[in-house]
Amino acid sequence: MALPPSQGAARLTPVLPDLLAPGLDLVLCGTAPSRISKRVGAYYATQGNLFWPTLHAVGLTPRLLAPTEYPDMLALRIGLTDLNKTEWGSDAELSAAAFDVAGLRAKLARCAPAAVAFTSKTAGSRFFGKPVGYGRQAEPGLADLPAGIVWFVLASPSGRARSHWTPAPWRELGAFIASLRAARGGGS
Repeated sequence: MALPPSQGAARLTPVLPDLLAPGLDLVLCGTAPSRISKRVGAYYATQGNLFWPTLHAVGLTPRLLAPTEYPDMLALRIGLTDLNKTEWGSDAELSAAAFDVAGLRAKLARCAPAAVAFTSKTAGSRFFGKPVGYGRQAEPGLADLPAGIVWFVLASPSGRARSHWTPAPWRELGAFIASLRAARGGGS
């Protein structure tokens, strides 16, 4: 599939910067930024996207954050990235070659989060190389990644995926992170 003319085949610069650091409780990984997220320069910026309201509703953030406040997530021990860092748009517009599974695995090996949650079945399926269901995933046995990472696949918060929306896996993730925070003795 040819790349849309707006993207160009040789784009190497990430559309949005990774928000990653060692010791995170959670890394949320999307498929790729939307056109609006690219234009605004912020994760999950499309009006009607349920990402930010859901993070707050399940207790991952203490208040509803605006997309442009995404850098504040590190203070909450939550990171953000995408499986496709160099393209933007809907899944149908993305080239298979731009999904950088090896690159994401290397990033996760460096930051060793307690949990990783893919914000769509597409991202989870691409990463694991097989179909996935929603919720906590079985230990995948990835030898190049630290043992003990807990894996989740979430329903896409995109308005385009509303017919598949369910908050249940997001609540499961919220409960898991709340238990991590409680074991550590407090909030974030």
